[in-house]
Amino acid sequence: MKAAVVTLNLLYFLALAPLFEGVMRKLTARIQSRQGPPVYQPYLDLAKLIGKDNFNSAGNWVFRLAPLLAFSSVLAALSLLPVAGRASWFSGASDLMTLIYLLTLSGFSLLLGALASGNAFSAVGASREMMTIVMLEPVLAMSLILGAVKSGSFSLAAALSGIGGTKGVSYFLMLSVYLLALQAFVSRQPFDIPEAEVEILEGPYLEYSGPNYALFRYTLNLKRMFYSWLLAAGFLNFFGSPGLILSLVLQTAVILVVCVVVSVIGATHPRFRIDQALKYYAVLVLLALVAVGFGVKGF
Repeated sequence: MKAAVVTLNLLYFLALAPLFEGVMRKLTARIQSRQGPPVYQPYLDLAKLIGKDNFNSAGNWVFRLAPLLAFSSVLAALSLLPVAGRASWFSGASDLMTLIYLLTLSGFSLLLGALASGNAFSAVGASREMMTIVMLEPVLAMSLILGAVKSGSFSLAAALSGIGGTKGVSYFLMLSVYLLALQAFVSRQPFDIPEAEVEILEGPYLEYSGPNYALFRYTLNLKRMFYSWLLAAGFLNFFGSPGLILSLVLQTAVILVVCVVVSVIGATHPRFRIDQALKYYAVLVLLALVAVGFGVKGF
């Protein structure tokens, strides 16, 4: 049964992540008075990229392996997650730090690939991505640590259930911080600073093409869905249902609502400068620390 949970979770994310990306593209286009692509366009884009040849402009093994490492680390992270409250092989035995390490490894894989490309624009995008990781990943870490504090266990399953457990001051403060950070987590405007198409031409992805670029785009789609999933399954777990199908439907509905909100914000707000974003992230980290402090004190 637990092996089936792992398989179900991976299939759930792999099947729906491009669809949610398509929904965000479509809504963004509609808000900007454009027709926009169909919601299934990300599937077509991935299929087209997979059918092309890889162009290894850098000529080194780091550049070639970075997309595979990024994609595999995200898949490993997703395999740890419980599905609708049902533990997998790994969620009960893994601690929350394993999840954080794997997600961070995915981000650093992008940095390695960009820096190995030798392109100046990619290097600028990599530096921005590095600053974002350093400033933003602590918010994710402290969200999970709050769950561990409230549940009294560093087990991943216990920490995830503990985030939305007791609804005290720490919960509402951390929920507010997570919501304020969500747009940056999913790398949408005004926080799509590492890519910034108009400024640095897709930044870290500039030298990638074909299947390698498809792996990076799929990785980004999966991570975007994960951060929306964490809001649904972690912070909002009060809607839990005993039925697997109903739980998945509710979980998917919440993720879809998050996609709508993210699209509206992204289409109506101009991009932040990197210095503005870093100040914003610093405030979020400080508030997250305060929330963990309240959690330690039992508030």
